[in-house]
Amino acid sequence: LPPAEAEALVRALQGTELRDIGGQGWLRQHEYVEKLNMHGILSASAGQEQLFTELLVTYGKIPVLIGELISVEIWKHKVFPVLCRLEDFKPRSTFPIYVVLHHEASIINLLETVFFYKEICESAEDSILDLIDYCHRKLTLLAARSTNGQAAVLVPPQELQKQAETMEFEISLKALSVLRFITDQVESLPLSALTRMLNTHNLPCLLVELVEHCPWSCWEAGKLKKFENGTWHVVPPEDQVKMTKLDGQVWLALLNLLLSPECQRKYHFDGFNKSQLLKLRVFLTDVLIDQLPNLMEMQRFLSHLAVSDSAPPKKDLVLEQVPVIWDHILKKNSGKWEAIAKHQVKHAFNPTKEELKLQARRWAQTYSLDMMEALAPDKPRCRVCGVEAAKRCSRCRNEWYCTRACQVQHWQKHKPACNLMA
Repeated sequence: LPPAEAEALVRALQGTELRDIGGQGWLRQHEYVEKLNMHGILSASAGQEQLFTELLVTYGKIPVLIGELISVEIWKHKVFPVLCRLEDFKPRSTFPIYVVLHHEASIINLLETVFFYKEICESAEDSILDLIDYCHRKLTLLAARSTNGQAAVLVPPQELQKQAETMEFEISLKALSVLRFITDQVESLPLSALTRMLNTHNLPCLLVELVEHCPWSCWEAGKLKKFENGTWHVVPPEDQVKMTKLDGQVWLALLNLLLSPECQRKYHFDGFNKSQLLKLRVFLTDVLIDQLPNLMEMQRFLSHLAVSDSAPPKKDLVLEQVPVIWDHILKKNSGKWEAIAKHQVKHAFNPTKEELKLQARRWAQTYSLDMMEALAPDKPRCRVCGVEAAKRCSRCRNEWYCTRACQVQHWQKHKPACNLMA
């Protein structure tokens, strides 16, 4: 984006009411977020993200984005179940959750891109507590998954529901990255943030669970598969001990939370926490430490912890801050969930054919093919046989094929979507 357009989009970001989710104003906000998300990724890959982060800090938009995350989460838990029970809504029950999940994914992806910078973390101010709570809830979902990792790829009847499950999994992985960036800045956080991470949520023990069960890794038919860049990949035997980015995020967060003197002073090293942390020793192999040498310090810390009785944490007299965004939204909308759902069925999730066409045109402009190709981590693959593809449907320009034979073979399945997009 040109600098002036990026600034205009940042300035236009604003929080939306729960009842307006899915409406025209909310969809416009989603377009702004999506454009800024893509702009942020491309700026970061080109090393030109400083101007973008300055805009977000100058106009105080990080708390706004965090507020949008919390609104979406509350909508999913409180409004969507009511929405699905309404008779007028059943034929379209998969669409809204997919659109709302996409909005949530765009925001958390944008935050992941910019939270690497200290000034972004500081600009969140008190809303950082809500973001910590959000990340904790997502990591709890990750830790609760079965050890084979297949909960991420459910196959229910509706294709949109399958995509929604996968997106929920990816959102949780993005939240892990955001949390790790927050732990990088523990000295700059509000007074209660560290207490909340260590003692309210006991994040060190939760991170130990992620190391143990590794939900982004699974064995299938005797082959190791790992989730990276949005897909599951079979890992060749020679790379099976290689640390992934997600593994690295967990270990770095543990290093930040356990080896900081301030964290060690505040954390309760009681019997349970100590036994959980000592589980990490079995994972600290020479191969792992070679890939992340800082883990040598972790190994020494755990060896010392195993043979020592830690002093109880020092009691500080503090006024603990509590997250305000979650509580504010719940109090404001308590008892109104059915009314909100009925309003959204009538005004947001029951569009006319003309409104759908208009929204489709707006999204086509937002998700330009050139932009999406620039963001894609891998080269396109044939829709039929999966090999690298150089040709695509000339009518909708959405599906890729290696040969005309594959395109002809896939045409009957592709035809309805092609007609709709064209």
